[in-house]
Amino acid sequence: MERSKVLALAAAAAAITLALSFSTAAATPIEFIRSSCKVTRYPDLCEKCLFNYTPAIQRRSPRQLAHAALKVSTDRAFAASSFVHRLSADPKSSSSARRTRDGGAVSDCVETIDDSVDRLQRSVKEMEHMGRYGSISFGWHLSNVQTWVSAALTDQSTCLDSLSQDKSAAAADRVEIHRRIVHVTRLTSNALALINRLDPNN
Repeated sequence: MERSKVLALAAAAAAITLALSFSTAAATPIEFIRSSCKVTRYPDLCEKCLFNYTPAIQRRSPRQLAHAALKVSTDRAFAASSFVHRLSADPKSSSSARRTRDGGAVSDCVETIDDSVDRLQRSVKEMEHMGRYGSISFGWHLSNVQTWVSAALTDQSTCLDSLSQDKSAAAADRVEIHRRIVHVTRLTSNALALINRLDPNN
């Protein structure tokens, strides 16, 4: 009789342990990322880019997630800026010749994307000094980040507008620049959505 009670208690303990393990698994950083990315405009892209950052957001912190998304956007924007610079400086590129002669879409993108990268880089650093959530310092730093990331998004949109309106650059160049900047714009939009979630007033 006593033996059967012990076995029953052991079975119950095992069941509880199993249930807890499933509960913990359901609350993994990956699930946290999936849930958080639902508020963004491009959730699939959000998930894909942030899954690589799961070790950095083990605490399932919205601030860590927003910071990671912002870093992804900044890195991609820098890469896109480097590409546009190379294209405009390449003497074999027809876009380079037209840029030298009378400016044009590529020239506009060089300037606006550089501005975008600068604002995103400043935002990444600002997020690292935000202080305690809900404090006056936190709100001030968050406001700066929101302003700069919004401006960076505007810069990226300006580049896309200039590409669509100015046909001076070679078609192949415009297509490739457009593809890269659209990708950056979507990443920045996602990052801004996650940053806005940190606002206590939302």
